[in-house]
Amino acid sequence: QVQLGESGGGLVQAGGSLELSCVASGRTFSRFTMGWFRQAPGKEREFVARITWSEGTTYYTNSVKGRFTISRDNAKNTGYLQMNSLKPEDTAVYYCAASPIVPSIAAGENGYPYWGQGTQVTVSS
Repeated sequence: QVQLGESGGGLVQAGGSLELSCVASGRTFSRFTMGWFRQAPGKEREFVARITWSEGTTYYTNSVKGRFTISRDNAKNTGYLQMNSLKPEDTAVYYCAASPIVPSIAAGENGYPYWGQGTQVTVSS
């Protein structure tokens, strides 16, 4: 089992920045792929970014490329999502997730068995 806990959400003006953190406990986090997802009001949860445990290979959904950066510090069992140039459409509850494999992008949230409780990000215009 892996337990995940997000922090760092809040209210920010458009164009601003936030950094989300995800602290893991339990099994060896360094062996897990970490992903970030988000769910806006009235919408389905969507993939944002992921980073593999071995090479640290990253992948982003198109809408956040060039603005968001996913990273991890395995020594601290912590993952991060740096969000810059935030837009009102980035408003959502953000979730971190972990998987012992490298899920296909097509698998979406179904590829991740472990989830945090979420943190709210609100971007005002």
